[in-house]
Amino acid sequence: MRKLRRWMFSLAAVSAIAGSALGAETITAAHYAVPVERYGHFALGRPHEYAQLVATTSSGRSLALDLGQDEVFEDLEPRLVRMAADEPEVILAIVSQRDRGSRLVLIRLNADGLALSAQSPAIGTPNRWLNPVAAVDLDGDGQAEIAAVITPHIGGPLKAYRRRGTDLVEIAALAGFSNHVYGTTELALSAAMQIGGRVRLLVPDAARLHLRIIALENGRLVETGRCALSAPITGAIRQLSPGEVSVGVLSGRQRIVIGDCQR
Repeated sequence: MRKLRRWMFSLAAVSAIAGSALGAETITAAHYAVPVERYGHFALGRPHEYAQLVATTSSGRSLALDLGQDEVFEDLEPRLVRMAADEPEVILAIVSQRDRGSRLVLIRLNADGLALSAQSPAIGTPNRWLNPVAAVDLDGDGQAEIAAVITPHIGGPLKAYRRRGTDLVEIAALAGFSNHVYGTTELALSAAMQIGGRVRLLVPDAARLHLRIIALENGRLVETGRCALSAPITGAIRQLSPGEVSVGVLSGRQRIVIGDCQR
């Protein structure tokens, strides 16, 4: 069973984020189950299309959420995210639908089990996928945005979403990105990082030959720097220090000092 990945709500102040109310039941682990071939896109290779998500809670309950026959979880593993500091963590997942392609979904825990909390619009075309970058507070307002690259295999936009009721609403977009190689299970070609006291997104360009540094400023996604890569990025971005990362490229690993790339 894969362990549930916890995505940072604030990379600068993790210790300031409170958990859910003391004693309240929370999600502690989750994984996908029941691999199926009814969709057949396999952006992550086989068997990574699933009919079911299973979560374990702090009280020991095991809960399952099943999708309809026209949908699958086209994903590697669920992500545990916190959308606001005073809220319990929820699961972020990718759901793909036969006629509409992929969308982001948030899944929460309630008294009856697992339930859909919010979702983004689907891409709108079958066999079109998206890869989340992070769920982080990009503008310092205390609420997390979800950033994702849409259609990374053909070069697509980076989009930022905010939760509004039961919707994940697009608030900003910027063209020209790719953070996944079709058929592989490496999802960490992009990342969020603290730079100068603010969270920035590190996302490859469409050719995966440059690492673009992206900020959310005045409601817009803007590029604040660009780092040249020695070869196309194929491996995970790993933070080495507050201002330095290691990037997996075809020729090995490349060390990058982020300050050298800033404008």
